[in-house]
Amino acid sequence: MGRTLATPNQTILNEIAHFRNFRRALRPADQARLDTLFAAARQHTAAISLADHALPFEAILLAMLLDQQRRIEQLESERIEREREEEEEAGCVFSLFLLL
Repeated sequence: MGRTLATPNQTILNEIAHFRNFRRALRPADQARLDTLFAAARQHTAAISLADHALPFEAILLAMLLDQQRRIEQLESERIEREREEEEEAGCVFSLFLLL
């Protein structure tokens, strides 16, 4: 009989269980951050299942990094948009000043 492989979700849950003591040693705020990272990895279970050449935890870490990169890009985009809006507002104020 062949050996049944764990699903990506089961693999993530196993890794969470293996890191239980590590998590327990963290401050509560860092425990929440670790939980968020593992939750992010669970959003990429399909990709993790296709990374059969990697160790399971490597694939999980890559999924966590991918989510972090997405968040960084989102924050950068928001910052750029906010700066653009501030520049436009400053330009409008300057235009009003010139009219006076």
